[in-house]
Amino acid sequence: MTDPRSALVLFSGGQDSTACLAWALERYAHVETLGFDYAQRHSVELEARLHVRNELHTHFPHWAARLGDDHLLDMSLLSQISDTAMTAERAIEINAEGLPNTFVPGRNLLFFMFAATLAYRRGLSVLIGGMCETDFSGYPDCRDNTLKALQVALSLGVARPMTIETPLMWLDKAQTWALSAALGGEALNALIVEHTHTCYLGDRSQRHDWGYGCGQCPACALRARGFNAWRQHGDAPFADTGVMDTLT
Repeated sequence: MTDPRSALVLFSGGQDSTACLAWALERYAHVETLGFDYAQRHSVELEARLHVRNELHTHFPHWAARLGDDHLLDMSLLSQISDTAMTAERAIEINAEGLPNTFVPGRNLLFFMFAATLAYRRGLSVLIGGMCETDFSGYPDCRDNTLKALQVALSLGVARPMTIETPLMWLDKAQTWALSAALGGEALNALIVEHTHTCYLGDRSQRHDWGYGCGQCPACALRARGFNAWRQHGDAPFADTGVMDTLT
């Protein structure tokens, strides 16, 4: 059954946010997307997100009627107050706190705050993000407890119930491939391979079985490992580990 609520998906154009968008389109009556330009070191993902939306609209007509407006917010101020490998030409390494220097402090908190503001104006009540605590780099703003606390704060702050959904929270990358296969079959995973972008370095010159990327950065390595595990085993190992629960 379709949930009658309307949703706003934090949509970067990467694998995870595309899987979340498909999940939302399968579930909610109306779905809009929101991207952020925070002066990231490459603009590839901002271009990819438009291609992905267009492909979803063209090749999945049963979702097309539910796919609403796209929004892009200028968050360039974020790059002025952070010094990370995501916003500057720096080598990827581990910092003194044990986190990779791809961590942009407060990014997801700010993203959801602005998403809630937009959702309030647009009459949307569900905010959806691809944060994950299973396959992640230890980012504190990707953790389930952080986002549960944020959901309470946002709902109180706008005096209106705001639900934060994170369908990938307890899935590893192989299970994410399995989820998108369950939602949209081979066609959706082919779309993800060809059109989404994950590589931290913005490399679109190298085509791999799992998609485009440098093949060396942590994001590429994680995506490739998950793809190979999913392709080797199919859906069978993931049937009882959260994927089916995510679909219901």
